[in-house]
Amino acid sequence: MRSRKQLLRSMKEEQIEQEQLKDYEAMPVSSSLQEMLDAIGFELGNSADLNIRRLSCSDCTDSDSIAVVYIENMVDETQLDEFVIKPLLNASGSSSAEERVEQLRNKLLATGAVTVITHFKQLFQQLFAGNTVILVDGCAHALSAGTAGGVKRNMQEPRTEQALRGPREGFTETLLDNTALIRRKIRSPKLWLERKTIGKVTQTPVGIMYMKDLADEGVLKELRNRLDRIHIDGILESGYIEEMISDQKWTPFPTVMNNERPDVIVSYLLEGRVAILMEGTPFVLVVPTTLNAFFQAAEDYYHNYQMATFLRMLRFVSFVIALLMPSIYVAIVGYHQEMIPTPLLLKLAAQREGVPFPAYLEAFLMEFVFEILREAVLRMPGNAGNAVPIVGGLVIGQSVVEAGIVSSAVVIVVSFTAIASFVAPVYSLGIAARLLRFILLLAASTLGFYGIALVVLLLLLHLSNLRSFGLPYLKPFAPFNWRDMKDSLIRAPIWMFKQRPHQLAERNHTRQDNRLEPREEPSQ
Repeated sequence: MRSRKQLLRSMKEEQIEQEQLKDYEAMPVSSSLQEMLDAIGFELGNSADLNIRRLSCSDCTDSDSIAVVYIENMVDETQLDEFVIKPLLNASGSSSAEERVEQLRNKLLATGAVTVITHFKQLFQQLFAGNTVILVDGCAHALSAGTAGGVKRNMQEPRTEQALRGPREGFTETLLDNTALIRRKIRSPKLWLERKTIGKVTQTPVGIMYMKDLADEGVLKELRNRLDRIHIDGILESGYIEEMISDQKWTPFPTVMNNERPDVIVSYLLEGRVAILMEGTPFVLVVPTTLNAFFQAAEDYYHNYQMATFLRMLRFVSFVIALLMPSIYVAIVGYHQEMIPTPLLLKLAAQREGVPFPAYLEAFLMEFVFEILREAVLRMPGNAGNAVPIVGGLVIGQSVVEAGIVSSAVVIVVSFTAIASFVAPVYSLGIAARLLRFILLLAASTLGFYGIALVVLLLLLHLSNLRSFGLPYLKPFAPFNWRDMKDSLIRAPIWMFKQRPHQLAERNHTRQDNRLEPREEPSQ
């Protein structure tokens, strides 16, 4: 065991090392090539994937006067060879190192982006972004050539929100690919992109995308402030940002929208919302949002408005079923038997004969078992995971009924509730229903319908108090706005969407100005 003196000495050495590292990142690039290469190798611990290649131009008097530094498997090897290595080998000698660097930057390097590097922090940022760093002996700054490539996932159809009609493209884990997907759909100079870096260790690139003439400046300013206040070692997924920028930290309801469909994100941008993209995840965040937005699906705007209205109402009803059905069953069986017809009451009593547990404990048990099955399906391998719902739903359900542990009515109620919970287009809204279901079950088991009414009342008060970057969460229901009701419980015809949602696009309300209203045919 170390003594107190040794411990203090170790802490002091660690503090000095951290201070040196902080100063080291702010150090300017040295004009000595060998010093630069030694410093890079020392900082990276001479990592095995660090590649350093020293070159000399065709007619230079000094040998090995240029060095190329890159990380293996993070660069496009073809671009590196064709547009960086070959031009460097064919470069002619200049009178000074500064002139040689200018020649490389302006005439020889044929990559898309060439950046001047003056400090070590910039150097490592470019290096870990997949670019190639070029160092010239005698020059006090370096160059970064855009050669980012390496292994990445190809674009595929989104798995979390599939549609029968509409685009089959989805976001990937590459930030620039995702911004390109959005720009292909919005070909306007008013689509602006801001870049930030979050994470002291991971240095994760984050993008803010919005329509300049539509997005609210107050929302943009507040979003920038909240992102700047994030001080954390690493951001690995957009869920980190979603949790840190939310208005309300203690609510089960999501106050930040997430989606991996480019067409959905584009529709939000055209309404005046702001998108947050991040390197390393296909899920894009959107602010501000409302509860109503979580019941809207991409297909609502690709099908006939009558069918879209029916499906949207079906989602609202399914959410209520997923939230209340088990607790209503427990309240009726345990406290309010007079509310159901006598024949049905006799049937339920006959089913419950011999069951050792009360109704609320049955419901708790089956809900808990179903949550285990749901989690098992997500975590098991693909081939085995497909068999789990069949085994869990049929074999286990039938076995517990035959064994007399639970009644068949509880199995029906829990199964129908589970099916209804999958109707919500956005997965995060289903999570809120799953958590609140247990609270409502507890209230129903103690006070019956009075307990359910109390929890629902508190839930409505909580929802009415929620905000998403200043936007009321229950809008357009509360505060009520008749104009925005065209895209809420119902989906009105597209030609009726003449204005954008209220409180989103403050400066440009007009969405369309056409004369597509249906007209009567003239009589013959």
